[in-house]
Amino acid sequence: MPDAEIPLKETAAYRNRYLIAFTVTMASMLELLDTSIVNVALPEMQSSLGASLDQIAWVLTGYVVANAIVIPASGWLSSLFGRKSYFAGSLAVFTFASFLCGNASSLEVMVLARILQGLGGGALLATAQATLYEVFPPEEFGKAQAIFGMGVVVGPTLGPTLGGYITDAFSWHWIFYINIPLGLIAILLTLSYLPDSRFAQQSKKVDTWGIALLILGIGTLQLMLDRGESQDWFASAEIVGYAVMSVASIAAFVRRELTIDYPVVDLRVLKDAQFAAGTAFGFVLGVCLFATVFVLPVYLQSLLGYTAWQTGLVILPGALATAFTNGMMGRFGRKADGRVLIAIGIAIFSTTMFHWSTFTLDAGTDDFFWPLITRGIGLGFIFVPLSNLALASLPTKDLGTGSGLYNLSRQLGGSVGIAVVATLLSKFRIQSKAALNAHVTMYDAPARDRFEGLTRLMQSQGASLAEAKQQALAVMNGLVTRQAAMLAFERVFLLFGLLCLLAVPLLFLMKSGKTSGGGGSAH
Repeated sequence: MPDAEIPLKETAAYRNRYLIAFTVTMASMLELLDTSIVNVALPEMQSSLGASLDQIAWVLTGYVVANAIVIPASGWLSSLFGRKSYFAGSLAVFTFASFLCGNASSLEVMVLARILQGLGGGALLATAQATLYEVFPPEEFGKAQAIFGMGVVVGPTLGPTLGGYITDAFSWHWIFYINIPLGLIAILLTLSYLPDSRFAQQSKKVDTWGIALLILGIGTLQLMLDRGESQDWFASAEIVGYAVMSVASIAAFVRRELTIDYPVVDLRVLKDAQFAAGTAFGFVLGVCLFATVFVLPVYLQSLLGYTAWQTGLVILPGALATAFTNGMMGRFGRKADGRVLIAIGIAIFSTTMFHWSTFTLDAGTDDFFWPLITRGIGLGFIFVPLSNLALASLPTKDLGTGSGLYNLSRQLGGSVGIAVVATLLSKFRIQSKAALNAHVTMYDAPARDRFEGLTRLMQSQGASLAEAKQQALAVMNGLVTRQAAMLAFERVFLLFGLLCLLAVPLLFLMKSGKTSGGGGSAH
């Protein structure tokens, strides 16, 4: 009997659906928080563990690489071990690894623990989304995705804020220790309520070569993206090596998975045009979401002098707006064409990014409130309809694989977005400074007057003429540097607004605009 024909009262999982939704969303939010909560604590961790900047970066890289490797294989692993056992086991690994991270006294232990934590956490996103499509009746798929969306969108947004507060109020160790009680609660709820999939088809063979190629391909791709900026991209032999290994391994992986009968990731689901378009759109969403989540705190803290906690307070209204809009889309989104809702979200998001491109060095908290609110609303219009449309036409038995690929595309999009925005900020800053320096000369009357005024100010404070001139030059260089950085941020904000608009044609590849959710049929 297809899912849509199963009466609500006949399925025990339906009766516990909100408890299950709470469980898997909390687990997913923990996983996503740990992709961003560590960022603000890195300086303290670097000092505590006696690591260099390049070395401490592996605390982030190890987690993300492990995460990306497990996500696409989650459907297969869930079928192999059973959903309940796999999800509970992954939570147990994640929770135990969190304890190891908080207790780490050396860089080596920390990196290994973060890799272990990433392996446990990677299972949670894809398995959670596939679970929701089974335990909610079709008419409530929107609500399920709205609940899940709150964790997925709000989690990485609040990560730096929460990390900053915990680090300042306690110590960096506690950004990991807080996972332990929440992880144990999620494990107990999983063992009590999470059902095994009714549609899992366990493979009789293990695709060992497929797993090896997946690890090598995705792992080297993530390493390339994470280390590219610091190593000057393809000027570095290390990055070129990662790129070659990644391309060769992924190509071999795709060829193998399309030609064997027992793939670890069934890429045949990408033959569905709607799913393929939704997955591509998910990649763009990941780029825009994670890049803007990454770049805004950098702007607020490096140029405006905000603390991590102040930054979090600025970001919070936008995160709440996303959560609220997600809820509205889950409740009322089924009544509208999903493609129209996504287009509205793109228009709002892009318009907001154009507004962000007018931020200045004199911007205050009030200047950020409405632009962040409208960005949050725009994301809320996109997330739930896109998730539903992407998975709408897949058979229920393929939802695990489909959800894994969809979440992988968003994760890779996020990695690409952060790598690109870091590179562009550096490049634009250099270009802007060169352009400004061309006008800051002794032949430019305003610049000359400013220099002479600063020189007199320094002399009035006791400096000799030579010292005053050196100090005046340093001040002017600092002003030019800050203004160049501001211009770089403005260009980046504008570019990401344009990028989101470029994804609109993908909507025309989606056959159906109205849908109750994923799972075309049981078979």
